[in-house]
Amino acid sequence: MRLFVTTVIIMALIGLAAACMNEHSTADGQEIPELVSYNFHIRPILSDKCFACHGPDVAMQKAGLRLDIPDSAYAPLHETKGAFAIVPGKPDQSELIKRISSKDPAYQMPTPESHLSLLNDHEIALFRKWIKQGAKYEKHWAFIPPAKMPLPAVKQKDWPRNEIDYFILKKMESKNFAPNPEADKERLLKRVALDLTGLPPSLEMMDRFLADNSAGAYEKIVDELLNDKAYGEKMAVHWLDIARYADSYGYQDDNIRTQWPYRDWVIHAFNENIPYDRFITLQLAGDMLPDASKENILATAFLRNHKYTEEGGVIDEEYRVEYLVDKTKTYGKGVLGLTIECAQCHDHKYDPFSQEDYFKLYAFFNNTYELGYEGDVSESTPAKTPRLSLSKQEIDNLYSYINYSDTAKLTVSVMGERDTLRKTYVLNRGLYTSPGKEVQATALNAVMSFDTTQYKRNRRGLAEWTVNRNNPLTARVFVNQLWQEIFGVGILKTSGDFGMQGELPTHPELLDWLAVDFMDRQWDIKYILKKIVTSAVYRQSAIVDKEKFERDPDNVYYSRAPRNRLKAEFVRDLVLSSSGLLVKKIGGPSVKPYQPSGLWEASTSGRGVLANYIQDHDEALYRRGLYTFIKLTLPPPSMIMFDASNRDQCEVKRLKTNTPLQALIMMNDPTVMEAARVLAEKLVKENGNARANVEKAFRLIALRKPKKEETDKIMDYYNDQLALFTAGKLDDKKTLQAGEYAHIPGIDGKAAAAMMKTISLLYNLEETLSKS
Repeated sequence: MRLFVTTVIIMALIGLAAACMNEHSTADGQEIPELVSYNFHIRPILSDKCFACHGPDVAMQKAGLRLDIPDSAYAPLHETKGAFAIVPGKPDQSELIKRISSKDPAYQMPTPESHLSLLNDHEIALFRKWIKQGAKYEKHWAFIPPAKMPLPAVKQKDWPRNEIDYFILKKMESKNFAPNPEADKERLLKRVALDLTGLPPSLEMMDRFLADNSAGAYEKIVDELLNDKAYGEKMAVHWLDIARYADSYGYQDDNIRTQWPYRDWVIHAFNENIPYDRFITLQLAGDMLPDASKENILATAFLRNHKYTEEGGVIDEEYRVEYLVDKTKTYGKGVLGLTIECAQCHDHKYDPFSQEDYFKLYAFFNNTYELGYEGDVSESTPAKTPRLSLSKQEIDNLYSYINYSDTAKLTVSVMGERDTLRKTYVLNRGLYTSPGKEVQATALNAVMSFDTTQYKRNRRGLAEWTVNRNNPLTARVFVNQLWQEIFGVGILKTSGDFGMQGELPTHPELLDWLAVDFMDRQWDIKYILKKIVTSAVYRQSAIVDKEKFERDPDNVYYSRAPRNRLKAEFVRDLVLSSSGLLVKKIGGPSVKPYQPSGLWEASTSGRGVLANYIQDHDEALYRRGLYTFIKLTLPPPSMIMFDASNRDQCEVKRLKTNTPLQALIMMNDPTVMEAARVLAEKLVKENGNARANVEKAFRLIALRKPKKEETDKIMDYYNDQLALFTAGKLDDKKTLQAGEYAHIPGIDGKAAAAMMKTISLLYNLEETLSKS
């Protein structure tokens, strides 16, 4: 009897332990949160495994069941009498739990025919606990206005330098990580200079910063970099990806266009620190502001940077619709961080946007007097209607930031509103030939209500709605893009998708805090960037130990600084700047530096001024990367190899690849070879001491002083190369032929050639091409 009672007690304890395990963790050890959130725990599973058949797309719904809204989820099931998909508080009575737990292929969900993976034990446990807690639905997190949470308490109280660090450290400590120590001054200066200007610091700045041991030395450098004109150029590169800026029209003939004054305006806007709400308003509706200036109108070129056909025989309305679709996508993805283009042909499969919602948004852009086709196929024009004309006198007197030396008028494609309203229709299946229901311009009500007593149904009304403080997306999306520019990955990794299929932010409270702080500071871009780069998390060393890497290979918890390669434009900039070749002139028409011959010729219709690549010369060869001419049908090959955007559509995040072609570019590109040759000749001319020259070259390129053992290894390579040139096994005259820049006469050619090969080696170091 005693044994029986003992056995019963043991079994009861085992059962209790199992119940506790199911409540707080699953068999695989994954924790179940104390409070299960629909937004952060349930909706991602529904989006991946359920919404395809039971989501917002009415046409694809099965059994009349929607699981994205409570009214449907709680309602009696049409095909299972007396059953409910979800019974709040009662998981065992919920058909959803029965189906996702079942092993019977004829009964289980997702069905085998859907080819979706079944839910695992952890996911089933999350659903069970959520239903037990009442199955409370929440509005999608990104559609709720951000709010500033109190700064979290942390254990390591002496580490945070500003508010950002509290949010980062709290999560770090929750996973038993400790932050890295601060990076040394040389590496920190390299990182912040490249992040804020895209250019390496000068030797003078390096020496000055190393010598300044005052408490505010770093902040002084940050302020200096933010006030450097190169800051606007660096910031413009990302925005021009969003604005799909290019120097040609695309399509078959791909002729030249003059949108570059818009690029100069973007640089100017960042340097002047125009508040982001104003920056957006001007680009969406600058032409519709009271007493709009030509500068206001120029900003609307943002909406006209799309491809434009000049082919004969096209249907005007077909291409006019294509341009409107492009505008809608660019606004949705670049400004709101949404995949609104997915609702062009049918209701969005995951987000609460119907096809009707899409065309209501599209309607804002449908009242311009832009044409789908304009002109004669035999004659291209550099700008299309509506266009802005600027005289040389206007540019010199009013818009001096536009770098223009010609005397002819400058024309730019911009926005212009019709006097009478053009009707907008839902286009069935997205086809311009199938107009359906008539709709009026209305912003996305699922994001924020579009109150027509407050906003007019035009682009100006859309701009005001976009930058309203209660809009939950605009500030979040932009500060996330700024974080991505600095750390390589946004707080929300899917920076172009804040919708249901986007990933969840790693630090949602931090993202919201930054968004609100940004708006509180009148949308001040320089302020928020300074906040980020002066934080302790930014200033960490990038050194990673084995344990940290194994536990957090993607650095989600920011316990070290990230290791990111420079963008394509800044690879070029570093090479030119370190060699002394860089021409720091800002703005002006795009330039055509060295490029392999025959590329344009092999990909052209044979018509127009861009049928052949005519290389520029003199200072045009040494401009910054963002001034390189972008032909849409064949973008600059060396930059494309380093993942530059091809600019044919809005892009908020570039690909990151690692291929042998990148090494081939760095070893063979004429610009890199010429830079190595020019710097080598300068060093040999200045100093006959090869070791001193190697140390100086290392500082100019790797942006720190080399260690003795590093210098010894580099000198071994230099001496090997010098011996080969001296023995005649390598030809110094042929080696030094690289590039058009004038040679320095009267120097030792063999020493210069050996130094050139050594500098080329330095340009190929991974450290050279990495910010950290």
